[in-house]
Amino acid sequence: MDWDQLELNPKVITAIKKAKLKSIKEVLHLSGPDLQRLTKLSSIDVQHLLKTVSLALRNNCVLTALHIYQQKEEFPTQHKKLSFGCSVLNRLLRGGLPLVGITELAGQSSAGKTQIGLQLSLCVQYPYEYGGLESGVIYICTEDVFPDKRLQQLIALQHELRTDVPGEIIKKIKFGNSIFIEHAADIITYTVDERGLAGTNMDVLERVSPALGITWSNQLLMRLMVSRSSCEFSRDTDASATGTVVRTLSVIFAPHLPQSYCHYMVNAEGVKGAE
Repeated sequence: MDWDQLELNPKVITAIKKAKLKSIKEVLHLSGPDLQRLTKLSSIDVQHLLKTVSLALRNNCVLTALHIYQQKEEFPTQHKKLSFGCSVLNRLLRGGLPLVGITELAGQSSAGKTQIGLQLSLCVQYPYEYGGLESGVIYICTEDVFPDKRLQQLIALQHELRTDVPGEIIKKIKFGNSIFIEHAADIITYTVDERGLAGTNMDVLERVSPALGITWSNQLLMRLMVSRSSCEFSRDTDASATGTVVRTLSVIFAPHLPQSYCHYMVNAEGVKGAE
């Protein structure tokens, strides 16, 4: 690093060279007190040094959220989403699950959380052009037994669920070889609030709030909630053992989405939105 190119006091430059700091990275890795000790500079000089090298590092270019949004080709990861394998659910989330940040899916028992998780573990293996990531998945199971039979059923019926994907492509994907299962202790508990979901048309539903504390909540990009409804679309005896009860997927909060919801059902072939 040529320190003489920076707008620094010659005294500061001399001190940096004596301290044998050769790059901006080395300077920024040190705290203010550490820099004072190494360079023998005053706190004001050290603050000015840190500010100057920071400006030089970013080249005086501030990227706003609007700029990132408008330059999708330069920031592909920020705009890539994982498809649910269902147009209704994808439409609710404007394309699917974002890859950046943490998405939390919570809900009461038998609302469909596991079914959505299993379906996503298959969707991630599809090619990019069909909403997948051409990748494997790590499935951390907190239940007593992993629902392997249900997973095998979903794999066998992918051609019925994913009618948007050519059959020859589905046949080439070895779904069972790319799912890595790990068991962990159940660390999730839930609290039920009878007041309903304020601000939506779903006040008849119970509100289920994940009870993992404020620290965890502050790490989330998006929270989705699933719930069961008392009504049913049909009583088809050929349906999966999961039944055809109407379920609801709700967006509780997300920086890019309004509070909204859609209905879906869990059938033998997987999770399907109800329109």
